[in-house]
Amino acid sequence: MRSSAPLLRVRDVTLTHADSAHPSPREVTFDIEQGEVVLLLGPSGSGKSTLTLALNGLIPHAVPATMTGTVEAGGLDTATTPTATLSTQVAMVFQDPDAQIVTGTVYDEVAFGPENLRLPLDEVRARAEDSLRRVGLWERRDENPDRLSGGGRQRLAIACALAMGSPLIVLDEPTANLDPQGIDDVYAALTDVVAAGDRAILLVEHNLDAAMGFVTRAIVLDRAGAVAFDGPADEIIRTHADELLAMGVWLPAATLAALRMRGDGIRLDPLPLTPVELATALSAQEVSAQEVSAAAVPAAPAASDAAPVIRARGLTVTRHRTEILHGIDLDIAPGTLTAIVGANGAGKTTLIQALAGVVPPPKRQVDVAGLDPATAAPRDLAARIGFVFQNPEHQFIAHTVFDELAHGLTLRPSTGSGTQVQGPRDRRITDTEIAERVQEMLARFGLEHKADVHPFLLSGGEKRRLSVGTALITRPQVLVLDEPTFGQDRARASELLALLQDLRAEGTTIVIVTHDLQLVAEHATHTVILRGGRVHASGRTVDLFANEETFSVAGLRLPALQRVLASRPGARS
Repeated sequence: MRSSAPLLRVRDVTLTHADSAHPSPREVTFDIEQGEVVLLLGPSGSGKSTLTLALNGLIPHAVPATMTGTVEAGGLDTATTPTATLSTQVAMVFQDPDAQIVTGTVYDEVAFGPENLRLPLDEVRARAEDSLRRVGLWERRDENPDRLSGGGRQRLAIACALAMGSPLIVLDEPTANLDPQGIDDVYAALTDVVAAGDRAILLVEHNLDAAMGFVTRAIVLDRAGAVAFDGPADEIIRTHADELLAMGVWLPAATLAALRMRGDGIRLDPLPLTPVELATALSAQEVSAQEVSAAAVPAAPAASDAAPVIRARGLTVTRHRTEILHGIDLDIAPGTLTAIVGANGAGKTTLIQALAGVVPPPKRQVDVAGLDPATAAPRDLAARIGFVFQNPEHQFIAHTVFDELAHGLTLRPSTGSGTQVQGPRDRRITDTEIAERVQEMLARFGLEHKADVHPFLLSGGEKRRLSVGTALITRPQVLVLDEPTFGQDRARASELLALLQDLRAEGTTIVIVTHDLQLVAEHATHTVILRGGRVHASGRTVDLFANEETFSVAGLRLPALQRVLASRPGARS
């Protein structure tokens, strides 16, 4: 039977990070009961991730922030109860899985929590095996977590939370780095967890297409961090779709498509939340396939067939004595937007790191605008290619947002020996020009009010925008981004993608790694599909997307919206 007391009680909670002038979130109140799956929505900077840190006591015990109001987990006051005790009530999966991995093997990582609860050995073993099997990592239990892909480490972090057996599991963007099978594994595991009815989940997620069949309730924070809406998830989205759109909150792809269609005179009521609902509504109104294609799935921009600006021949990369990339041959034409896609562990991040020289490739296997990344001076390479890491924090080195942006403009030219020297500014760029270019970037990414804030105190979305700005500020010929929309609200992601298209129109070549195939369909001119460290297929996006089997063989699925609409009678292939 359901307990009369909620698993979580949040009352008038306001949180202010150290050195931050504005609280976010503010005056938040809600309860979470057994059996609930609560979706926490809100624009970037509204305080979603910050709020999750207060639910298990990391705020105020470990993270420097001021907290007013109260949070009770299992009847325990999180402000006065040690975090070790609170971990038995609230299990946490962070936005960045690397922030919580501490041991040397996958198995030990999952067993670590139950062991610290001093559970019997048989219970520890049973929990570890069950959790690892649920997320598809049991066969890799003896490996070092460092050898897992980003998506693999995310699944590992989720397994750790499952093994704790806590009544409430809090997950911050749990599927952002996962391929379709990984997403299915995660939601299948979480569905089993809540099926018994005695546990609950709080989910921060922007992949609403995967989440809508799972969540029962939505809490929406506005830009000021206050609760704007709280109620059944489908009712909240249908009733307040226009307001959520204006806030910049992510919506299901089918809902966004239906809202686009309104501009073309196609009005669907009630608003569809899933591709199947959308297809059914369109069939009932006898909307033509051509109208659907024009309104629901915007065409990707035209492609280019110019000589390549990036050229790889026989590219082979080995890490930890394991060959990750196997003889990659690849050409990327200037002025294109190329998406690198593939299942987790296919080698996507390794490939773009080798192309950009972040991980030096073997000599004479890569050419970027006439430079070999294996031997080029860092400053000379940075003038050709800018790189944005999957985890923004991996590239921050300054103490303020302003200085982080300015850093790329304050390096001396390479020396005769081919090395880069840090020190006094290159006087070819004046202080005035540096300030102007930094202010331009701050304005472009909505960070003007964060200029004097430490980068590590930004929200996840703000960190991502800053990382893109640091790569752009040197105005490179090629910009490479690893999961560029991760952590972004819908409005900021749209702004970023529009910016990338503007840069492309100006001649910049864009290369992205992403799991979002809807983004690829709408924005990429070319797509490269990796499978097992090899190029499985490459070419114009529109050509590749015409053959679903090309993706399925590589462990990928075309976006649900495209698959369902393409199956409608009269739909174009």
